[in-house]
Amino acid sequence: MDRLFYRPRDAATVLGMSRTVVFRLIKTGELRSIKRDGYRLIPTAALLDFARALEANAQKEAV
Repeated sequence: MDRLFYRPRDAATVLGMSRTVVFRLIKTGELRSIKRDGYRLIPTAALLDFARALEANAQKEAV
């Protein structure tokens, strides 16, 4: 079974970013997350949505 959620450290690895950047993206609302029992989880769908938004913005800026 594929992972449904990632901890910020693991999400940072998947995205190729630092953990600090991932927390900044969460704080600004650019990356959705869930807070549960004192820790954060980032749904796989949120990572995919963020990547799609990055790609769409890059294409708009290239035009």
